[in-house]
Amino acid sequence: MTAQDMELEALFKEREIPYLTVFNKADLTGSSATNPSKFYISALTGEGIHELKERIGALAGQNKKEEKFVVTDLLKKGDFVVLVIPVDESAPKGRLILPQQLVMRELLDHHFAFISCQDTDLKETLCKLKEKPALIITDSQAFEKVSADTPEDIMLTSFSILMARYKGGLKQQIIGARALATLQDGDTVLISEGCTHHRQCKDIGTVKMPGWIEEYTGKTLNYRFTSGGEFPDDLTGVSLVVHCGGCMLNEAQMKSRVQTAVKQKVPIVNYGIAIACMHGILDRSLLIIPTEDKS
Repeated sequence: MTAQDMELEALFKEREIPYLTVFNKADLTGSSATNPSKFYISALTGEGIHELKERIGALAGQNKKEEKFVVTDLLKKGDFVVLVIPVDESAPKGRLILPQQLVMRELLDHHFAFISCQDTDLKETLCKLKEKPALIITDSQAFEKVSADTPEDIMLTSFSILMARYKGGLKQQIIGARALATLQDGDTVLISEGCTHHRQCKDIGTVKMPGWIEEYTGKTLNYRFTSGGEFPDDLTGVSLVVHCGGCMLNEAQMKSRVQTAVKQKVPIVNYGIAIACMHGILDRSLLIIPTEDKS
């Protein structure tokens, strides 16, 4: 075992990733394949190969998780939902973004009805409905307008909040949202996105988000920007991480980024939760979320 091997084992344990440490050439060492902490095989003689396959199968079985839900576990039979999906210059042409697709597919799979509209059409859409929806889910960038147009007796949340709950880290990101108010002049904010895309003139990460943060805090701040796989291991000098919704990252990747920030005592929040906080509607947008998921 090298130092790098042991570092990997430590990372697997920390991130709760199932693993086996397997040594080849057992025919030369005489080591037992039944060692509880290390597994020995021989590619030459076949010793331990069958047992290794069985161990891998057992690990896969142990790693099976209960079905996770984006939103349908928050609803009851017969509920229907309104999805608010703005279409502007930043919206991808000819398609919906992944969180919107995930929500729609899950609602269909579990036999919930939904309708969708743009933020500019929400008032008119609600007026046409015979009964009020159980929930309105909005794109984060339209949060302020949608909140103003949504009656107080209708639950409201965002795709970003649902994704943070779905992928883990919602509690930490709520704490991160509260940290926005503690920023001081000269602090550095890391704005990080999980995907790479062409930057537009009104890009949310490099243009809109810094503007919203400075308007909210009244402070002059420094910014660092990363995208794709560039998320830094060392967050020295960073006062707050503002991350995209992470729709292009899997659960393990997003959790790893949240854990990296938390471990270094750097608050982290995603776009949607930050926007809700800065517009004073975070508490309202969390009402539908179970207490154990948010505190």
